[in-house]
Amino acid sequence: MDCSHVFEFKVKRLIVVFTLFLAFFSVTPAAFAQVDTAQVTEGSHAQPAAEKKFDIGKFALHHIADSHSWHVIGHTYIDLPVILYTKAGVVNFSSADFTTLEDGKVVRDDEAKVVVERKGQRFVKMHEKIYYASDVANEHGQFVTLDEKHHATNARPLDLSITKNVCTLFISIIILLVVFLNVAKGYRTNKGKSPKGIQSWMEPIILFVRDDIAIPNLGHKYERFMPYLLTVFFFIWFNNMLGLVPFLPGGANLTGNIAVTMILALATFCLTVFNGNKYYWKHIFMPDVPWWMYVVMVPVELFGIFTKPIALMIRLFANITAGHILVLSLICLVFVFNSLYIAPISIAFAVFIGGIELLVAFIQAFIFTILSALFIGMAIEDHH
Repeated sequence: MDCSHVFEFKVKRLIVVFTLFLAFFSVTPAAFAQVDTAQVTEGSHAQPAAEKKFDIGKFALHHIADSHSWHVIGHTYIDLPVILYTKAGVVNFSSADFTTLEDGKVVRDDEAKVVVERKGQRFVKMHEKIYYASDVANEHGQFVTLDEKHHATNARPLDLSITKNVCTLFISIIILLVVFLNVAKGYRTNKGKSPKGIQSWMEPIILFVRDDIAIPNLGHKYERFMPYLLTVFFFIWFNNMLGLVPFLPGGANLTGNIAVTMILALATFCLTVFNGNKYYWKHIFMPDVPWWMYVVMVPVELFGIFTKPIALMIRLFANITAGHILVLSLICLVFVFNSLYIAPISIAFAVFIGGIELLVAFIQAFIFTILSALFIGMAIEDHH
């Protein structure tokens, strides 16, 4: 199926959007970008000469990263269990233990200043990573040793915690089971009849995966791989959509986690390699070229076996992560310019890009699934 027109349209629309976005800032009146001179003069005696600039990168990366607690709203969090495999065996406690009271308020430590002791061992959390605590604090009050780049050099236990991404994984599994068990029940009860309820919503998409992805790429052997293709398509799509929801049960960045995309790509890799027929392996080890070119062609073909799943892994990870960072960056423009006049423009474009992300959520699931079907189809293709 030729989808080039879809992607061409998407690229052109993004170009137009960002052109308009830059135009807005180029024609914005000077008064919108400046603070009243009298207010600056009056406040200059109370504020330091050099204000700390808002760091968009740090803010965005913090919000798309995995976490040991789940932010709900304001200062409300859901504390998740921390499970560590240490020298003394398995240790578990709540992420709420990494908190302290400051001026009567609960502050969640992520700078290795709060030490948790379990089974004679001491742990600290820094940038959502858990380390063995140092015996004494450094000059910043942190119980870790820092290198010249301010990275902790302490040893780390094996972290098996149920983090925000793990919780999202469980939620998506539950949603998938509820949806498709109901669809299967609908097929049993409505056999020979028109689909009803959730079955009528999901059937066109299931047929789309079968008719436009599986059959064109796998031919008459498509039924064997339909369970995998349907699973990977709906898993990616549902989690992409959950990642766009800014509140529970969404807000996580599961498909923007390279470990998750790596496992999905590894599944496609295993299906491709273990189902490859003799013609597939002959094309790799004995391609139809003069024998003296084998020294070049065989390494290239072997290398291609691994680059295909790597491309799958990076494409999904990069596109989903980039979308989240773009939306967060647009919202953060209000704080970068330190002006409420930017807010309408910033929010409008953030909402617009968020709308495009709804399309991207489906497109990325489609691309991963169709490329998986293509790679598997190349491995099982009959010789003509």
